[in-house]
Amino acid sequence: MVSQFISSHNVKLLGDMDFEFPEGTHAIGRLDSPSEGLLILTTDKTVTRKLFLAAKAHTRSYLIMVQHEMTDECLQQLQNGVSIPINATDFYLAKPYSVKIINDPTSFYKYATDPREIYPHTWLLITLTEGKFRQVRKMVMAVKHRCLRLIRLNISNIFLNDLEPGKVKELNEEVFYQLLEEGKNIPFH
Repeated sequence: MVSQFISSHNVKLLGDMDFEFPEGTHAIGRLDSPSEGLLILTTDKTVTRKLFLAAKAHTRSYLIMVQHEMTDECLQQLQNGVSIPINATDFYLAKPYSVKIINDPTSFYKYATDPREIYPHTWLLITLTEGKFRQVRKMVMAVKHRCLRLIRLNISNIFLNDLEPGKVKELNEEVFYQLLEEGKNIPFH
């Protein structure tokens, strides 16, 4: 589904979910349609500024299944940072806070099984402190691996945990802001 409520295209939208969202709800830190995982929805227009324009960077971690087995050299390239395009003429050095190969993705998210696992692949856990458009996909493509599946596990200390795909969990405002402030902790090393 697309992480928005209105579209001029015939696509599945957030409003199609079995949940009554309050008037004025919008997505923070959108996911592209083939991605999945944690998406923060709020009616508070200041949340974007507090999360993404704050002096202190908030982490976000992604579980990624890439095509083929990743070599130590490719992993090292990702750890050192890779140049990714941000538009037709400009590039950005995308350096993750951390990146590592994961042997058991279900230990991070129980729904992280995939029928394509019969083919050569690698699961990665990447933690970022910034987020450019399709950054994770571009990073793994820069080291010659196509992203097959991308699951956002957390933003700051707000975690997906074992929330089923397509389900909604409400947090009261006090808990939400407390979790954001606790975001000084890096969730996965």
